[in-house]
Amino acid sequence: MKFLPAIFSSIYSSKITKENIFVPLKYLLALALLVTLYSTIFHFLMELEGQNHSWITGFYWTLVVMSTLGFGDITFTSDIGRIFSMLVLLSGVVLLLVLLPFVFIKFFFAPWMDAQSRRRAPRELPPETHNHVIITNYDPVTAALIEKLEDHGRDYIVIVEEFNKAMGLYDKNIRVAIGNIDDLQTYEKMRIANCAMVVATNSDQINTNIALTIRENHEHVPVITTAESPHSFDILQLAGSSLVLQLHELLGSSLASWTLIGDCKSNIIGRYKQLVVAHSPVMGTPLVDKTLAESKIRETFGLAVVGIWERGKFVIPYADKKIERTSILVLAGSEEALANYDEVYSFYHIYKVAGDPVMIVGGGRVGKAIAARFEQSEIPYLIIEKSRRRNQEDKKYVFGDAADIHTLEKAWFEKAPAALITSHDDATNIYLTKYLRSLRPDMQILSRASEDRNVSTLHRAGADFVMSYASLGANAVFNFLINEETTLLSEGLNFFHLQTPEALIGKTLAESAIRQRTGCTLIAIQKKEATLVNPEPTTVMEHDDELILIGTFDAEGTFLDEFSKKPDIFGK
Repeated sequence: MKFLPAIFSSIYSSKITKENIFVPLKYLLALALLVTLYSTIFHFLMELEGQNHSWITGFYWTLVVMSTLGFGDITFTSDIGRIFSMLVLLSGVVLLLVLLPFVFIKFFFAPWMDAQSRRRAPRELPPETHNHVIITNYDPVTAALIEKLEDHGRDYIVIVEEFNKAMGLYDKNIRVAIGNIDDLQTYEKMRIANCAMVVATNSDQINTNIALTIRENHEHVPVITTAESPHSFDILQLAGSSLVLQLHELLGSSLASWTLIGDCKSNIIGRYKQLVVAHSPVMGTPLVDKTLAESKIRETFGLAVVGIWERGKFVIPYADKKIERTSILVLAGSEEALANYDEVYSFYHIYKVAGDPVMIVGGGRVGKAIAARFEQSEIPYLIIEKSRRRNQEDKKYVFGDAADIHTLEKAWFEKAPAALITSHDDATNIYLTKYLRSLRPDMQILSRASEDRNVSTLHRAGADFVMSYASLGANAVFNFLINEETTLLSEGLNFFHLQTPEALIGKTLAESAIRQRTGCTLIAIQKKEATLVNPEPTTVMEHDDELILIGTFDAEGTFLDEFSKKPDIFGK
């Protein structure tokens, strides 16, 4: 009987159902009167046949015949009695076997189903909902964002216009609500006045509509939108977007920065107060083939090597860890210390002297963004594009299929120091990565992934680095939420900070065993008086300290599960 409260709630909240509530009452009253009439006639006809039965027996016979059970323990012997029995039987078929299920479904089962659906995909959030993120579209970017929000205990809601799509997302444990994303009333019901921000990753036209709709009544609510076309940037800003993300530009810039071409200057990828985190390639420098202890980076520059990227794998550094030719160091320290490091190693150039062009496979938005970054750095490149488009300079393009060896030869494939694969189709990227790796084992290969699930496959195919469009976008949105300027270190790696969890207060780093238990590396502790970079194992973590850590997304989740109690999101 647990469904009765849901039924009554649905009846009470539905105007149409309340207006029609008398229909089942009239049906039940008519059925009761008919059963009473049949029981009375039953007595008269039985007396005519010389049989005497109680009133209870009369009701019993009527219900048995109307429901077609027909036990046969009480029967008429006269023709008129049998005709009456057939009348009772036929009326029972109509009233109990046809109309009763219809009344039950329409006025009891359907309201219960409606109540269950409204519970799973409400049209309005509770009044006390606050500090939540409103998402207007479910796609790879917002799917990755939701995962980060859940890991950090942040509330969210995804607005879905179609009921069936909402139910499909609910089955994936996604918090959804029904509403029109271009209707201001929808956002009012989503408690937009109390939300942390609105995230719109729809088309540029719909995002513009969303921003203008929200700005009707809410001038100060942060609205983050994505822009597919570079021409939409200004329009979205004029519509009221607080932040317009051109993810293709950001992805192209990130891929270009990871290419081991040009000088060895470090690329800053994260900041927190006085602390900076940067990655630095070592190819062509005296650091190659040395151990971390032999490199003396900490002693010379005051920088901590908090991790090493080796062909797509993030390795926790140890003193005897050997630095390989393709290693990329993840450094943490002050900006001044990083500048001193660059001053020493930026004189060691890679490939720039030889002038061999880098291959960019795909001349779309990501490929063009990479090319623009290379132009600024004076790095030679060639773009492989299947079909010729207008306004494309032939001297920078090679037209043909990248899977054709003749096309690759035209792009100076034998001497190209690196290849960047930028197709939006992951299957194509995996295919080309495997093909290029089989031809050039020594080449650096970087690839784009549209879906997070294909990142590991691209690494197995031979990619040195993979940048995920979804993770990059999710990271950019999440960093805006927490008011930070931190880029994606590389696919699967994150830089995060939080106040000392209660479970760690009063413990030393050695006692906490953070790295052994979670896989995260604590790179600094922000105390009131100073920032302790790469703190000693005897350092005690206090209540007001900020812990600054680096690790993979899985390691970050393990840390939060191990040491932080995350709140239950919307009761899920």
